[in-house]
Amino acid sequence: MQSPLFAFNDQQTQERWSLQNQQMLRIALEGHDDVLARKGSMVAYQGLMEFDAEFQSSSASRTRARTGEGLDLMRCHGQGTVYLANLAQRIHIMDVDHEGLTVDSSYVLAMDSSLHHEVIAVDSLYGISGSGKYQLNITGSGKVALMTSGMPLLMQVTPDKYVNCDADAIVAWSTSLRVQMQAQTHSSGVWRRRGSTGEGWELSFMGSGFALVQPSELLPPQNAQIGSGLAAQYGMGQQGARGQNQGNVWS
Repeated sequence: MQSPLFAFNDQQTQERWSLQNQQMLRIALEGHDDVLARKGSMVAYQGLMEFDAEFQSSSASRTRARTGEGLDLMRCHGQGTVYLANLAQRIHIMDVDHEGLTVDSSYVLAMDSSLHHEVIAVDSLYGISGSGKYQLNITGSGKVALMTSGMPLLMQVTPDKYVNCDADAIVAWSTSLRVQMQAQTHSSGVWRRRGSTGEGWELSFMGSGFALVQPSELLPPQNAQIGSGLAAQYGMGQQGARGQNQGNVWS
């Protein structure tokens, strides 16, 4: 049998974490190095592998219920190779060190079980209740796989060059950065998306580190529909983009 499909064979490598292709992650396990992956993200595996739902403490459950931020994880363990993917999104492997990584949980595909994650808050410049956003802070030493819609842009932040990013496009940033949520408008019109420009909330990053941005805003999950009406015009409510697309960042 012949077909161009046979060019997509399993990529042999000695690396524990590697990319099978741009949309599929390959992790080799040896029985003592569990990984935590997004529930349902396994697409194939070889060897003796097991997948168990990861226990969530009562504190984590309460935080998830209060903030809407958190990870639904499964523990992958055993001896063999597991392949992970999610909605054909682009996958990027990052090494987390002492600097730490702050990311929206929507963009996390997998991480080493040795890493620690907790929910933190990003405050709004205007002090408006509910206009801030909760994010996931990942610390420790290990690898994490992030997902983006399309090829991302990594922007370096230095003390003399701060960076502003659209709050709907930001994926992750260095935990050491100082972050301020703001809108380029006067406070009385803060809920308007900059008049007719379509731009709204943004994050301002200061310090030393990086910010990772994807070329997509408010990407709908599977089967999501954008509503219509006055609420949708402002991106709010059950008929708005944020109301319909609960899997999005800053929804």
